[in-house]
Amino acid sequence: MSSQPVQTVNTSNDKIKIALAIAAVVAGVVGFFVLSDQSTPVRAVALVAGLLVAIAFAWTSAQGRGFVGFAKESVRETKKVVWPTRKEAMQITAVVFAFVLVMAIFLWGADKLLEFLLYDVILGWK
Repeated sequence: MSSQPVQTVNTSNDKIKIALAIAAVVAGVVGFFVLSDQSTPVRAVALVAGLLVAIAFAWTSAQGRGFVGFAKESVRETKKVVWPTRKEAMQITAVVFAFVLVMAIFLWGADKLLEFLLYDVILGWK
């Protein structure tokens, strides 16, 4: 994680940029559906253009820069993870399946025992 202090400053310009980014996304989606009589590539271009404009607006805001920094740190942290080998993953999966099987048998047995006690012993319905 970063040792940089967190400083949150919301200026009106950043709020306007975020609002414009949201408006660009909405415009791209609306354009996609308004152009329903056009071919699919034209509609896709309208949608992608709206998304790209939204990304451009968001990227220049403080929240956008913060998100980019967060994403970069997240990628750096995932590179530090020691992933299990195939053999280890298979062993862990087998342990999980065995545990689920044992729990299923236990819960089935508990259910049948409670059913016997409730219906046969207490109520005498069977």
